[in-house]
Amino acid sequence: MDSVAVFFHMGGYAFFVWTSYALTAVLLMGIVLWSSFQFRKSQQQSFKRALQHQARRQK
Repeated sequence: MDSVAVFFHMGGYAFFVWTSYALTAVLLMGIVLWSSFQFRKSQQQSFKRALQHQARRQK
């Protein structure tokens, strides 16, 4: 059990190490969410353009 405490203490640098891990995780999740939003937006725009193109061809 002592080795686990030593691991989490990280030689006195635990605050900086765990903060950097947390910040990295938050940034990666932000990138995933932003990319997902942009992908859906792009899909909707493409679908809208395809419908407009199809409507023009039918006239």
